[in-house]
Amino acid sequence: MVVSSAPGKVYLFGEHAVVYGEPAVPCAIERRATVEVEERDDDALRVHAADLTLDGFTVEYDSDADVQPDVDVAPGLIEAGVGYLNGAAEQAREAADRPDAGFEISVESTIPLGAGLGSSAAVVVAAIDAATRELGVELTPREIAERAYQVEYEVQDGQASRADTFCCAVGGAVRVEGEDCRAIEDVPTLPFVIGYDGGEGDTGELVAGVRSLREEYDFAAETVETIGDIVRAGERALAAGDVEELGRLMDFNHGLLEALGVSSRSLDEMVWAARESNAHGAKLTGAGGGGCIVALDETEEAETALKYTPGCEQTFRAELDTDGVRIEEA
Repeated sequence: MVVSSAPGKVYLFGEHAVVYGEPAVPCAIERRATVEVEERDDDALRVHAADLTLDGFTVEYDSDADVQPDVDVAPGLIEAGVGYLNGAAEQAREAADRPDAGFEISVESTIPLGAGLGSSAAVVVAAIDAATRELGVELTPREIAERAYQVEYEVQDGQASRADTFCCAVGGAVRVEGEDCRAIEDVPTLPFVIGYDGGEGDTGELVAGVRSLREEYDFAAETVETIGDIVRAGERALAAGDVEELGRLMDFNHGLLEALGVSSRSLDEMVWAARESNAHGAKLTGAGGGGCIVALDETEEAETALKYTPGCEQTFRAELDTDGVRIEEA
């Protein structure tokens, strides 16, 4: 039996635009998905998931079964969740040249599902690491990130980027532009405050919506390119340790994401609550449509303001996690 974990993430800048080759800067945070894997004596998978903002579910299936767990959550999230774990198992089998390997997989996570904090990427990264190690193969974080990206690419109908899986695999702050993925060194202290509305967005649907706008309107395509320009300016601010400038650029980024139709009333209200409490800046993080916002604030004011914001169900601080995927004690 092997137990691995991987961190969630927030985007400083660049979600959605990264799908079209623009750069993005996600940062790993100290909220983790933990996956325990034990090889079976047949080719089936048995998956138990808990602490995923559900009541938890257990399901046993093989590659030919059509299974939909009976839980109170959006069917798309369950379908995707099963797809992610199936994909992770297939990647482990391929890496170990063990096409008939079966697995007992248990998942626990403190990362809300579909909230823009990289829950699926963290689970896939941790599952691939644990499953390959269980089969006697040790992959590098970069190799795990690439295999995890292939899983997300398939589950998200070709609309994924390497940003989430690379960040969850290597940890810290990273820069992703197309296939160019690298860690960012000497990152200043980033005082992340997260607000969560208790909802979730459909990543595939939201990405498809941006794609449709981009294809229909030239100004939507230019908006995506402008997000890329904001990312480049943000990289300079990050290198200079200028947290105030980072916040201003986050505000710009959120406005453009709102224009592309991926924000929501609850996300906007949380963003404005954080800004009005004198946070350096705030924006949605991830695909949008519901879920989380991230603000930069060293004081307690943004966190306090979010606690009293209608629609905000949870708020917490999140330190930068410099560890990526790692082995945990069984």
